[in-house]
Amino acid sequence: MGDYARPEVLVDTQWVQDNQPGDNRRLVEVDYDPTNAYEKGHIRGATLIWWKRDINDPVTRDIIGKKAFESLMSRNGITADSEVILYGDFNNWFAAFVFWIFKYYGHRNVRIMNGGRKKWELEGRAYTDDAEPEVPATAYTAQPPDEGLRAYLADARRALDRDDTVMVDVRSPAEFSGQITAPPEYPTENAQRGGHIPGANSIPWLTAVNDEDGTFKSADELRANYEPKGVTPDKDVICYCRIGERSSHSWFVLKYLLGYPRVRNYDGSWTEWGNMIGNPVEK
Repeated sequence: MGDYARPEVLVDTQWVQDNQPGDNRRLVEVDYDPTNAYEKGHIRGATLIWWKRDINDPVTRDIIGKKAFESLMSRNGITADSEVILYGDFNNWFAAFVFWIFKYYGHRNVRIMNGGRKKWELEGRAYTDDAEPEVPATAYTAQPPDEGLRAYLADARRALDRDDTVMVDVRSPAEFSGQITAPPEYPTENAQRGGHIPGANSIPWLTAVNDEDGTFKSADELRANYEPKGVTPDKDVICYCRIGERSSHSWFVLKYLLGYPRVRNYDGSWTEWGNMIGNPVEK
């Protein structure tokens, strides 16, 4: 996997085809839209984590808590020692979000299939439309949350006055400039104000992947994407988007593929910042 800092966090499509899921290895598809993805066809043996249903707490507008994460792991047949391979739709956008949550709750052995569904389909590899496989429930105990991976509103506000912290806005240029307040596909989920957090750098999440097959760009290409904009390994880096899922993809790139020591995902993101009374906004 090139000269990535942590190449072991990626596997390729051939590796997945050659290494079937079993008692100590679980393959999980993570979808935003399972109706047009998992349900139409998925890799044999893969269970499903649905972004909307499984990893968000609808009452608190938060990621799921420790107990809910443990229950999710149990339903997917995952133990604390399981090797977990994640892949999904939208260039692994939501698989990266789930990877972040796995690490937040201390799961050690979790990896992403480079290219996700896009690459698997481009290569003409087989899907099954079987029902989700039944896997034996497990007793899973998560670690306490690793808050060093997560930024909150207070952290983002503090960053405004710190030279050693850099903010990365991974949304589209139109969102960054305030022309629109949500992606076109989410017209009712916008914030009260458009723009970006003052001083933030615009580096859209999609600039980290190859258009043709959804794989991550090389380490050299990634460095050229971030370092000229001041996003360097000596900085405390905070990534944000609209609700924290696109930014988890950039968090993964910076922390694992480039090995930056201090990277956090601000999952409150623009829906929190852009709606808070008293928060400054740039356009």
